[in-house]
Amino acid sequence: MEDAEKGSQERLDSAPEVGEDAVTSVGPSPPPPPAITEEERQELQEELDKVEDEIQTLSQVLAAKEKQLADIKRKLGVTALNELKQNITKTWQEVTTSIAYRRTSETLSQASLKATAAFSNMGSAISRKLEDVSTQSLQHSASMPAMRNAPTFKSFEDKVETLKTKMTPSTSDPVDEEREDPPAAESEGSPLHEEPMD
Repeated sequence: MEDAEKGSQERLDSAPEVGEDAVTSVGPSPPPPPAITEEERQELQEELDKVEDEIQTLSQVLAAKEKQLADIKRKLGVTALNELKQNITKTWQEVTTSIAYRRTSETLSQASLKATAAFSNMGSAISRKLEDVSTQSLQHSASMPAMRNAPTFKSFEDKVETLKTKMTPSTSDPVDEEREDPPAAESEGSPLHEEPMD
């Protein structure tokens, strides 16, 4: 048995460890372990057996404790889903009480307040501008009748009316039309001449 252990020990020593590069694995082999006496070897072997027995015993105790735990949870009605919920709740509480979470929350809250104030100010400014435009529009439409009765507008209106009558073709002879004054288009009852509405 000792020969088998020696052979496996030699193979483990010669195999490069994870992360060890090719240069070190090709280099000179490590020095052999210091020579130990047969008594020391016997003591080490007994200690190894003892540690393996303890590990096996602890594994059995752990398995028994896990079984006992499962039985207790089953009797209490604790399921894996309930445990998951409890773990999530506990984790969330830990996160919300953390300093980083509180700082982030405060920063976002302040940003939200500033954004709300900015949107409110922008809305107020737009409302005021629309009110100004609406007021100017009302003032402009209120001044239209007054502008229509102004002498300049009357003069312009008369000129347009005269031009309109000259350009309108009539059914009479064109030669007669040149000699005569414009027909009854300038009379008050004519549909072409409109009175200003007040």
